[in-house]
Amino acid sequence: MLIETIGWTGNIIFAICGLPQVIKTFRSKSARDLSELFLWLWLVGELLTFVYILAGDWQSGTTHYPLYFNYAVNIFMAAYLVWAKYTYPLRYGVPGGHQAALQSA
Repeated sequence: MLIETIGWTGNIIFAICGLPQVIKTFRSKSARDLSELFLWLWLVGELLTFVYILAGDWQSGTTHYPLYFNYAVNIFMAAYLVWAKYTYPLRYGVPGGHQAALQSA
């Protein structure tokens, strides 16, 4: 039980690490300062590792719910930030997104 609690706690902490950036990007409608390479490496790395964990668990008949939670949340956050990186400049017509549009008005 203690090991399971440690696993869940660690994975919840890892899962919410990207949340401050997601909130900031959502509020400002700008992902200009986020590295495109970082975002893609984060997303692809999360996807590949999640597939690896799922395949290994399927073969061994085990489950690692804390890991599933962590990777699912991180995939969602990374995908949102990649989407924002490409969508916000087009939607708001300026490279900096919503905040830059407000400042230039």
